[in-house]
Amino acid sequence: MDNLRQLIEAFIFASDIPLSLDRLSVLSEQPKALIKPIVEQLQLQYVAAERGFYLAEVAGGYQFRTVVELAPWLRKLSKDRASRFSRAALETLAIIAYRQPATRSEIEYLRGVDSGGVMKTLLDKNLLRILGKKDMPGRPLMYGTSRQFLELFGLRDLTDLPTLKEFTALDPALTEADPLDPEPVE
Repeated sequence: MDNLRQLIEAFIFASDIPLSLDRLSVLSEQPKALIKPIVEQLQLQYVAAERGFYLAEVAGGYQFRTVVELAPWLRKLSKDRASRFSRAALETLAIIAYRQPATRSEIEYLRGVDSGGVMKTLLDKNLLRILGKKDMPGRPLMYGTSRQFLELFGLRDLTDLPTLKEFTALDPALTEADPLDPEPVE
């Protein structure tokens, strides 16, 4: 196919969700081994061209994203206010992201407060998903993060989450205790 690069670029541009190599392969009816180098070439071209957007690998797929420096200007396009998260929502997301699968009682133990309302909101926003039931009395639900979570935070997968060491490099006050660990290490 002569215009495969253009077709791949068009698929990614037209999609409202990140497209995986497998999906691009199915859509283009071409082998994944042929698609991957094209996507990598496109990524390099967009970075080198210093455009207002780039081709990012997020949530197990590829999606065009605008450069961060333009965010204040791009907010003018949206009549809605930017989505903001409460401290409770961010704490809950962080606990689940780092500890998944996690039950509501585990999350509430770590936070020290009821988290039912926050978790319902995060489920409604498709940032969390139910992974199943824990094999223990009462069979509580287990929660994990969703693909939407990865997309929103620009992560390829959960291994892209910053480590505690990276956090402490940003804020030395965090070296005192792990904010996600209920028992301080001595």
